[in-house]
Amino acid sequence: MAPHPRNPRPIISIGAGGIVRDAHLPAYRKAGFPVVAITDLDATKAEALAKAFGIPKVLAGIGQASGYAPKDAIFDVAVPASALVEVLQQLPDAAAVLLQKPMGETLAEAREILQICRAKRLTAALNFQLRFAPNMLAARRLEQSGVLGELHDMEVKVSVLTPWHQWDFLRRAPRIEILYHSIHYVDLVRSWFGNPRAVYAKTLLSPRVPELAATKSVIIMDYSDDKRVFIATNHSHHFSPELQESFVQWEGMHGAMRAQMGVNLSYPKGRPDTLRYILDGDLEWRDAAVAGNWFPDAFVGTMGSLQAYVEGSSPVLPTSVEDAIDTMRTVEAAYISSNSGGVRLPEPSMNAGVS
Repeated sequence: MAPHPRNPRPIISIGAGGIVRDAHLPAYRKAGFPVVAITDLDATKAEALAKAFGIPKVLAGIGQASGYAPKDAIFDVAVPASALVEVLQQLPDAAAVLLQKPMGETLAEAREILQICRAKRLTAALNFQLRFAPNMLAARRLEQSGVLGELHDMEVKVSVLTPWHQWDFLRRAPRIEILYHSIHYVDLVRSWFGNPRAVYAKTLLSPRVPELAATKSVIIMDYSDDKRVFIATNHSHHFSPELQESFVQWEGMHGAMRAQMGVNLSYPKGRPDTLRYILDGDLEWRDAAVAGNWFPDAFVGTMGSLQAYVEGSSPVLPTSVEDAIDTMRTVEAAYISSNSGGVRLPEPSMNAGVS
């Protein structure tokens, strides 16, 4: 299970966008984490969420939020990645901060964010919450029981219709799919196997949404010569939802399991998350017990693990900026690989066609 604080601390929400409305605030209400104030560049959004979720205070900007925050407050920062540096510079020194992913729009920005966190002595974590989704936690427990044997294969497959138009800032973004979506899967893979020794990738434009940067990707994460790990995403499946797919699958020497990520199917309403598994000798797949979904339940895990860490009840901070920088390094490697291109075919043999 994800760490949970003994005594939840007050939360200051910086940002009142869709992800805050649909995931952060519902998760915190469900977990009993008190949100005491909210601010956003669009004051009407902040006021609407304050009314909907019973948040007692709407603040006019980050400066006011920093002054208003109790000493033990957690700052929950959910702004576009390009704004993270500016926001962090305005937060109090030694504060505890949860940053919405990604950790900047480039590796250079991620390094700057890491340096700011170190210089200001911030206890900072990234909201890489997929690893805390209920079915992903159940998958971890199943793997740790030993029934699957040694894992040698992990794949992520997403073939859906994603409504990119819901996020206005992505219309101008030079990087979309890997940076803003598959980064979840990159981080999930790293939580299972650590850093890969190399990355091979290609991210591609979709003729269905030519106004956007690449929204389809294939990423191979190289761990060894006998372990296959890859991520394949297509966000432009404009046909019947009947055969849309959204899953993570693991295979071991003695069994396999598949976790459905329902939120990607008919986003944002989605479908239920599930986990199924099969062991040597089984003729049919079995259903594992899963209580909850990625959205919003996984967001309890990222906030809960930060709160438990700063209060001292948990010795580790799983998605700390010190760990998240490696997810950003892996993402950057994927873009470098995509830009560098594949290996061209060798020249034909000089004797080709000679009998």
